[in-house]
Order: sequence, then C-alpha cells, then structure tokens
Amino acid sequence: MCFSPDGTILASNGSISIQIWDVKTGKLKFELNGLTQGANQICFSPDGAILASSEGNSIFLWDIITRKQKFKLNGHTNNVKSIWFSQDGTTFASNDQNSIRLWDVKTGKIKFELICHPQTVTLICFSPDSFTLASGSSDNSIRLWDVKTGKLKFELNGHTQSVCSICFSPDSFILASGSSDNSIRLWDVKTGKLKFELNGHTQSVCSICFSPDGSTLASGSYDKSIRFWDVKTVSPKFSINKNSDRVWQVCFSPDSPSLASVCDDNYIYQWDVNTGNLKSLLKGHNNFFNTITFSPDGLMLAIVSDYSFIFLMEAKTGKCLYKFEGHDGNINQICFSPDSTQLASGGYDTSILLWDVQTGQQKSQLNGHLYCVNSICFSPDGSYLASGSWDNSFCIWDVKTSQQNDQLNGHSDCVSSVCFSPNGTLLASGSFDNLIILWDVKTAIQKSKFEGHTQGVNSICFYPDSTKLASGSKDLSICLWDVKTRQLISQLFGHSSSVRSVSFSPNCNILASSSDDGSICLWDMAKGQKIQDLDKFCQEIPTKFQNPIKTFSLFNNDKFVIPYTKLLISSDPILQAQGAFIFNGEFSTHLNTDLQELLKQKGSYILENKFKLFQNASQN
Repeated sequence: MCFSPDGTILASNGSISIQIWDVKTGKLKFELNGLTQGANQICFSPDGAILASSEGNSIFLWDIITRKQKFKLNGHTNNVKSIWFSQDGTTFASNDQNSIRLWDVKTGKIKFELICHPQTVTLICFSPDSFTLASGSSDNSIRLWDVKTGKLKFELNGHTQSVCSICFSPDSFILASGSSDNSIRLWDVKTGKLKFELNGHTQSVCSICFSPDGSTLASGSYDKSIRFWDVKTVSPKFSINKNSDRVWQVCFSPDSPSLASVCDDNYIYQWDVNTGNLKSLLKGHNNFFNTITFSPDGLMLAIVSDYSFIFLMEAKTGKCLYKFEGHDGNINQICFSPDSTQLASGGYDTSILLWDVQTGQQKSQLNGHLYCVNSICFSPDGSYLASGSWDNSFCIWDVKTSQQNDQLNGHSDCVSSVCFSPNGTLLASGSFDNLIILWDVKTAIQKSKFEGHTQGVNSICFYPDSTKLASGSKDLSICLWDVKTRQLISQLFGHSSSVRSVSFSPNCNILASSSDDGSICLWDMAKGQKIQDLDKFCQEIPTKFQNPIKTFSLFNNDKFVIPYTKLLISSDPILQAQGAFIFNGEFSTHLNTDLQELLKQKGSYILENKFKLFQNASQN
C-alpha cells in the first residue's frame, strides 16, 4: 500500500487492479485496471499526480487525474524488485536482480541503464536533492550514481557482508548503510569516503532512517532492538530492546494508574497507564516470569517464576517477601483472595494450593481435577474458589472446608479461564471450544452461552459493575459482551497474534490486553477504540531515561536465589534438556501441550527458528 504525498488517498494492490481509496471517508474512489497478475509494488510521484506500479518485469505509470495508464516501461529481464521517484519528480528508478534503469517521467523513455554490481542489487535510493542514486548489493558494496549523466561517481567498500539498508540524510550530504555484518556505516556523499562506523547491533541491520532534522539515525535489527544514534557526536543515544515475542499477562494495580506485565524475559514491567511510559523494572536474575497479579489492596505482587515457583513481593519496593514452593510441576495460574490474606495457585499436578500471605506457609491443598488446572478465581466474598481444567470441567470449592461443592460440565475442550462477576451472582467460563458459558452461582445451572469467537478463548474478565464481559481469543480478537442481553457489543482488533489476557482498570475506563505478538493494547471503553500501544513491549535503557526508570532486584539476599535446574525428559542423562540443541522436532505432553517454549526456558536452543531466520535473510 502507499499513501499519496498529501495523505488524502491510499493506493492498494489488488489481484488484477489497483484500488484508490478516500482516506477521509474510507470509500473506494476508483480502480486502475489493466494488470494481469496484480501489482508487486506501488509508489506515488512527489506531486501525487502519477502512480507507478510494477508487475513482473514491467512497470506502469498511471495518471491519477485521468485514471488512465500513461506508460508501460519495458526493459527488465527479471522481476522488478524496487521502484523510486526522484524528489524533483523528473526521474524514475527501477531495479531487478541484475540491472538498474533510470527513466524519464515525462516521456516514459529510458534515460540510462547503469553498469551494475557483480552480484544481486538488493536496494536503491534517491538522495533528497535528486542528484544521486545509491544502490546496495549482496557483493557487500554500495555504488553512488550521477542521476543526470548515469555515470558511476563512487564505489563504497567496507562492509564485509551484504548491504541490507541504505538511507540519505535530509541534506543529502551523508549516506547511511546497514549490513548483515551487524554494522552501520556513514559515508560522505561528496567524497565517497567512510566517515564513521557504528557498532552495537548483534545481528543484521535490516532498516535505517534519519530523523527529519538529520540529527538522529534510527536503526532496526534482527537482534530485536531499535537503536538511536547521535549523528553529530556519532554515539549511541539510547536503545529499545524487544526482549520477547510473547506478553504472558497484564494486571492493573487497584490503587494507582499502573499496569504490570510479564513476558518471556526476566523482567517485570510496571507502566503508567496515563502516559504509556515505563515506570519501573523488576529484575529477577535469570528467572523467567509467566504469570503476575496484584493483591486487592495494591501492596503486593505475586509472580510465577520458571513455571514452578511463586514469589511474593512488595509492589513499590520490589522487596521479595516469600518464595512459595509446593507444586509438583508447572504453575499455570495464581489468584489473591479479596482480603489479600490468601493466595491460590493451580498447576499441572492437578492440585490447587492455598497459601497464607502473612506467614508464607501452605494452608491447604484442593484435589479433584483429573488433569492440570488452568485457571482459578475467588468469589467476591472470598468464601468460594472456582477452578478450570484440561479435563473440560471446572469446580467450585469451599475455601474454609477445602471441600468441592460442585463440578460443572458443559465445555467440550479445556476450560482455560474462569471468572466470578463482581456482584457474586454469576460465574463465567471460557474454553478452547470457542465458547463462553455463564453459570448461576447459587444453583450451579447454566444460564447462557456466548458464541462469536472462531478459535479458543484464552481469557475472560467481567466489567467492574458486572454488566459486561470481555474475552480474549486465539482468533486475534477481543469481544465485549452484554451480560443481560447476551449480545455481542463489539469486537476489537489490534493484535497480530493470539490474545493472551484481558483486564479492566479499576475505574472501568480502560481495558488492557496482551498478546503473543509481544504487544500490550489499551482500549477506551467509552469509545471502543484503542488508546495506545505499549507495542514494543520493551526494556528501555537509554541514558536520558535512567533516572525516571527505577530498577529493583527481585532478590535481596541469597536465600531467594533459585539454583539452575535441568529439565529431565527421560531418566537417560543423554536426553536431558539443559544445553540441548534442537534442530527440528515436536515435543508435547499427552494433553498436546507444546513443550518447545518450556525447553527453551530450561536452556535448550531451538536451531530451527534460527535456520529459518537465516534462510529469510539470505533470500532477501
């Protein structure tokens, strides 16, 4: 897709046509027809009057006013990889694997065919003053061409691997290049000489971009980080590191506008909901966190670490109070009692454990499920506890007696989430069978079903006044339901992968959602719109941000340090997972739970993912 320079229209590729859309109304204005395969790339001229498109080894120039094709540019022998207009609008550039061509926009005739690189041309770029064209290649070099004469001005050598990205500074004096050798180089366009080399990325630099004033250079890399460089001092300004591909859970603080989140790395993040800024980092050495929850009084945070332990800590200081151990296997869910005196945990060992928050001791153990416990929730008065399981059922327990009151069946697949309504009259259950069921707490009778998700439900949460219910699903969407009418109010889309958790703010104004795509979205409940993304779910460690961000260590003394353990997938020592290199394979339990993520967390290295990344980089 491509916006016009004035931002009023948007062009998009169709199967055999190009659609032109009105940005204000969202309506289709017209179509450009005449293609046989569909456009691979599209690009507006600087004045917005012409649209260029490539199809196979041909290029088409379209008149936006008359809606007709002006020229068909032929000459390339291979598929066209990229197309560019010069900033003055007089020249058009295109390249395939082996050649670069410059065209006259007015006549549609070829001006120059440039003597090409000995290896594949990876990308081209005009300078803002339209005098120079830069080309990068897999032969590790960059060439600068005179646009008026078509002659080679300079060949820039220095990179030791393929050139992945190039960008001119706004004044056209500097060319920046990023490479598979992990470096960034700044070149003097007038002399063709290397000015500086910037190092810091640990993998290929796939994208670079100057700020509009030319003072800052941003670089993106396969190492999942974005780095910002001061062009004048040639020094790093700060970096944004995307440490994880999955945000496991988000949780609002009940007494402040804070949101806590955990992902695949060893940090706990606390965000300011009003500004979207990162407030604090809680570091836990080499431990991985997957579940987090605030106590109702807002004073404590409970975190599941390495799937097997629970840490209870002070929310403000990060001081660790207790470490709870007792489950024989992974812990899937934790939940505080309404009065903040008890903590419940459920896990793979099919049991639920109740912990005394004041003493750090286990109070009782609830047994009854046939398979692992996925979700638990206290009733608003704290007298009951609900639990959902892989055995497709969920149970209601009497907290005082530790006895099972009811076992409810209605789902045909794993019960992934259970939630009491704040008024205590309803209990909702979400399942991988795509359904949400509402139950009457007093009678334990099914009241209604919510059908709308096309894939499994991961998380459900009641609106604080019990009138609405939110659900997050593997189908990438969030559904808002009216509890009284049982109707779908709206469906929210903003994530690119499975929605892992949903949570309402205490003041009812905001819904937070987290996803396997590594993002956190905040939604305005009044408008049903996304407010902002905390989408670079990131650890920011820039110099200028060091003061406002407070970093606490989760462990204040040695007694809380967890010894590194091995994951035994067999009694045979050869099959222990610590330090294993896994190229390809499927690892799952009898319940079809994928163990690859667990293997990674226990020290294994998944070579298949790196191999695919290498293949993609080589192809590009």
